[in-house]
Amino acid sequence: MSLDIVLILLIDGLSTGAIYLLAGLGFVLVFSVTRVIFIPSGDIAAFAALTLAAFQSRTVPGSIWLVAAMAVLACLAECVTLVRNGSARRLPHAIFFYAVLPLIPCIAGLAIAKQDVPEILRIAITMALILPMGVLIDRLTLRPLATSSTLILFIVAIAVHFLIAGIGLIVFGPEGVRTNPILDGVASLPGGVVVPAQQILMMIVALLLSLVFYLFFGRSITGKALRATASNRVGARLMGIRPERAAAAAYLIASGLAAIVGILIAPVTTMYYDSGFMIGLKASVGAIIGGMASYPITAIGSVFIGILESGASFVASDYKEIIIFSVVIPVLIWRSFAVHRDGDEEIEELA
Repeated sequence: MSLDIVLILLIDGLSTGAIYLLAGLGFVLVFSVTRVIFIPSGDIAAFAALTLAAFQSRTVPGSIWLVAAMAVLACLAECVTLVRNGSARRLPHAIFFYAVLPLIPCIAGLAIAKQDVPEILRIAITMALILPMGVLIDRLTLRPLATSSTLILFIVAIAVHFLIAGIGLIVFGPEGVRTNPILDGVASLPGGVVVPAQQILMMIVALLLSLVFYLFFGRSITGKALRATASNRVGARLMGIRPERAAAAAYLIASGLAAIVGILIAPVTTMYYDSGFMIGLKASVGAIIGGMASYPITAIGSVFIGILESGASFVASDYKEIIIFSVVIPVLIWRSFAVHRDGDEEIEELA
């Protein structure tokens, strides 16, 4: 293996790891706030790619009708819940949040679907269209079970994935698509190694969003509220932080990250209606390395998974999936010993 090949594999691994990093941050955020392993985030990434591809081909994307239907159902569910709980005064807010806001990008998408508009506008409307999907999925399927165990929530999340994947097959079809690169051109490195500008963009966006995450959770009131909810839901409620709003913010941010993942990866990878599942699974490995709690370790673990996948694809492409998911085994073993030790320490303290 020459130095040029090593450099090519490293760059490919870093760009792939950047995608897993963004998806992994969404996993950790949602789990820390809601205890839900948000498997459908991968499907949201795939839907973002397919939506942008539809706009670029000047056709109406099926995600418009999907989001509109979900918005109507979520609005009805929220209104019924509020009326039953005697909180009818909050109905205007619920209608605005669950119906009006999601329907605005649907209308905008219908308006520009068959028009020749700037690419940046297509990307912006795709982002706005996909952004509420996480919140709507939560309201329709996960929030009614918010007090259930983590295992139940995990099973429901998997069921929701298969449901969304089936709907994706209906609204998008089985064909794979690629979108136009956001950045054209290549960059030449020493030794004649050529790096596509799209891969460089993927790494830059991951670095910038990681910095934004750090500033958001360290400096903003909303970020501190999310951290408080993740640390202690009861304590956060006593301090005036509503866990439902914190959960909605977490799903909104996770959906935004998933949409960015889909938009960035679609120019370099053919995307199908079910491609997001594997992206989500591999990102979850990075999140597991971070203990589903630590953002820096999740970022490091996600980049490691990307580099490992790139190397495994070159050395043993038939077994790359086995190699990647085998990383989970030692991590879980180590975590089990760590949890056992913490439990023993708590028992000793009580004694």
